[in-house]
Amino acid sequence: MARRPPSSVSGRRILLDLRLASRKGDRAALALALDQMRTLAHTPRYWERYLALLRNPLARLVDLLVIKQGERIAHQKGWKRPRRAAGAGKPAGATGEPAPRRRGGAPPPGAQPSLFE
Repeated sequence: MARRPPSSVSGRRILLDLRLASRKGDRAALALALDQMRTLAHTPRYWERYLALLRNPLARLVDLLVIKQGERIAHQKGWKRPRRAAGAGKPAGATGEPAPRRRGGAPPPGAQPSLFE
């Protein structure tokens, strides 16, 4: 069985190009990084590397805005995000019922003691 040659696409190099593009506005570095990210994203052989690359916030932003491939890969591989505990993500008082409407104006008498008595 023939061995595959190592990839010339480096995650470290991609991140360096993205940083250069973000700091100096270098369009050539951005184009190069996008091309290499697309190579990783659209080749099943490199999916693991691509998902490891997405740990970096800058690479994740590029994926969300341009490539939009990370979630698709995870779905195809059958990977699931861990579920949150019940109620952990809901703000306090969010039970699915509509919130009571509040009317403008003074609160009902007796709801709060007067400061002047």
